[in-house]
Amino acid sequence: MNLMLTGLNKIKTDFIARSQAASRRVLVCAGTGCLVNGSLKVYEAFVQAIKDSGLNAIAELKREEEGVFVSRTGCQGFCQIGPLVTIEPEGIFYTRVKPLDVGEIVEKTVKNGDVVDRLLYVEPDSQRVCRTKDEIPFYRRQHRFVLANCGAIDPEDINEYIAAGGYQQAIRAHLEMTSEEICELVFASGLRGRGGGGFPAGRKWDVARREVNEKKYVICNGDEGDPGAFMDMGIMEGNPHSVIEGMTIAARAIGADEGYIYVRAEYPLAVKRLRKAIKDAYRVGLLGKDLFGSGHSFDLNIMEGAGAFVCGEETALIASIEGKRGMPSPKPPFPSVSGLWGKPTIINNVETLSQVPLVLKMGPEGYRKVGTKDSPGTKTFALTGHVANSGLIEMPFGSTLREIIYGVAGGMTSDTGTAVSDGFKAVQIGGPSGGCLTKDHLDLPIDFDSLKSVGAMVGSGGLVVMNKNTCMVSVARFFMQFTQHESCGKCVLCREGTKQMLALLDDIIEGRATMETLDLLEDLAAAVQKGSLCGLGKTAPNPVLSTMKHFRDEYIAHVRDKRCPTGKCKALVKLVIDEELCKGCTLCAAKCPVGAISGEKGKPHRIDDKTCRKCYICVEACKFKAIKGE
Repeated sequence: MNLMLTGLNKIKTDFIARSQAASRRVLVCAGTGCLVNGSLKVYEAFVQAIKDSGLNAIAELKREEEGVFVSRTGCQGFCQIGPLVTIEPEGIFYTRVKPLDVGEIVEKTVKNGDVVDRLLYVEPDSQRVCRTKDEIPFYRRQHRFVLANCGAIDPEDINEYIAAGGYQQAIRAHLEMTSEEICELVFASGLRGRGGGGFPAGRKWDVARREVNEKKYVICNGDEGDPGAFMDMGIMEGNPHSVIEGMTIAARAIGADEGYIYVRAEYPLAVKRLRKAIKDAYRVGLLGKDLFGSGHSFDLNIMEGAGAFVCGEETALIASIEGKRGMPSPKPPFPSVSGLWGKPTIINNVETLSQVPLVLKMGPEGYRKVGTKDSPGTKTFALTGHVANSGLIEMPFGSTLREIIYGVAGGMTSDTGTAVSDGFKAVQIGGPSGGCLTKDHLDLPIDFDSLKSVGAMVGSGGLVVMNKNTCMVSVARFFMQFTQHESCGKCVLCREGTKQMLALLDDIIEGRATMETLDLLEDLAAAVQKGSLCGLGKTAPNPVLSTMKHFRDEYIAHVRDKRCPTGKCKALVKLVIDEELCKGCTLCAAKCPVGAISGEKGKPHRIDDKTCRKCYICVEACKFKAIKGE
């Protein structure tokens, strides 16, 4: 047998034997969300508490020994109730764990198998107590495929990834398959790019494979810039070796000998874990020269981006790696023909590449059993907004918004976080490049083509759920402000057009607009879409156009009636003083910077709406809550 394969098999069998020798395992979530909430201190508390209890605390599996294996994992998804802790083999799932809770968990659960009830998850509606993840609707209704190992293994231990079957498909691709067979298999699976474009991965790879060139590159696009998006971050932090394995398979498929993982510098934990994963892969022989004795070599580098949203566009990303300013270039030629330093290059995002080993393992037929005919597989989403449960989720393509919002997310909430039965208004899907979906789309299957048919897109996977109190004009302005700020400035229509669109939206929410403003806004949006060079400019008007289409009455109320139906646009709110609540203390009048408030001491005061500048200083100053908007 190949010496390399013998070594990997020994790593696998040794790790399994060592882990089985441990009586229990404590898995502490060490994703970014839980780390911010103190999970590292929870981990340290477990190690110490287990030692203090007289048990052997195993922080690293170096040999077979009896004890409790304490390890850190990547993001487990349910970020809002972290830090999260799972006790194996029972699978007991604890939420909001603090260092002070650890001693009780060790005594009751680790030593005696009992449960600390107060730390278990309780369903908000039914008040049903859930002992394991499988009992919690947030997890039970997902299809965790690419996220299966995130939260289940230590992302910084290559031995555990290998023990879970990791790198087996890379071995197969190098020793048992031709480059053409790999491309054909990936194409037959229907795997489409998860970065937003949805282009068939196998087709892109085959174009690069056919190019005759002594040098080719594979690039992983980890420049996740959408507001509130953290899907790729979750994978890079929680299962970095899946990305590396996917890249080695892609490299074999097109004949590339070098690759780059382009990660935004705002992801320091992802960068740290990727660097360690790459170092360990070199050490074990999974990167470098003559992989698995196949004669194929592949070297991998990390490139940290400076946080420019436009660098998510592939030609701008290439320019950044080359040391140039991140600005898009016209296509063709496409990167698969002439990319990094003019050489054939394939670029896929993190989620796409991490799916590749699973695609090879399952085969095209097995992979296509999940999802829809033209959009097979699953998609990760960063779920946030006015919902009971938010976090990182994974659903099969073809799932509906209703299944996500009222199943996985647990239903709608008010602005204060309390549950409401009928509060849904809209979903912004796909971030600043996506569109707005309404009640009419709750049962629309989520896939590349169905969303495109209603003017939206999957995008990278952001899902912002909004309740009835959300001002859709302000939502459109928020995304326009983001894209205008992130425009690289190369195209006049994008640089100046988004700036003017933002100014028009400001006019609308501040009461200066006319009905002609709406017509101008739509015309300008169409021009920006048509004349911009890259995807940033072409999709920048999407949130504006989709909200104008589905919520035009709100725009008209802002413009014609000078009124915000939700009361969120301060410039359009009329402040009044409730005479029954006002005590005439004069504090509001004293604080008003423009003298808009008048009245005698001890008697109800009044606000002159023509003078009032809507600064809300009086609202904050009033001790009797007498000043309100109408």
